[in-house]
Amino acid sequence: MHFAVCDFLLDLVQNSVEAGAMTVTVSVAEERNVVEATVEDDGEGMDGEELAKAKDPFYTDGRKHSRRKVGLGIPFLLQSLSLAGGSHEFSSRKGEGTRLSFSFPADGIDTPPLGDVTGLFLSAMCFDGDYELIVRRRAPARGVDYEIRRSEIIEAVGPLTDAGALVSVREFLASQEAS
Repeated sequence: MHFAVCDFLLDLVQNSVEAGAMTVTVSVAEERNVVEATVEDDGEGMDGEELAKAKDPFYTDGRKHSRRKVGLGIPFLLQSLSLAGGSHEFSSRKGEGTRLSFSFPADGIDTPPLGDVTGLFLSAMCFDGDYELIVRRRAPARGVDYEIRRSEIIEAVGPLTDAGALVSVREFLASQEAS
């Protein structure tokens, strides 16, 4: 089950990487009493029928999880948005990629907590594959405003398979959140 907004975002990034995206952009902003987020990729994309099925909790194409009979990530997000009075825009084009933007009222009683942004970005960088991840973060009330690329992190610390590198990246990301 998804507990926090960051859980939804990690699921969406995983979908993008598994859809063959070469570039995935994740944006998270806390502004004007709203939590806004977007995941955009240049993966295989979906046609209109597939896009509608992605919203159906009782559908899965069976490629991502061969034994699973349902796909719950996007339906859970849409349900949470509906309960909290949030909104979303979901678009995709076959062969071009997918974009899902959503926003929650920051003070809504049914709005999930934001969650561990540092952990989200670190985990999203560690999926297998050769892809670029661009993370954008804004929280003006706390003076947070940064953009980081996975390729720059790997260039600085090496492969994200070494425990020391992962600790360094976590510390760096945490320092950006503390700006």
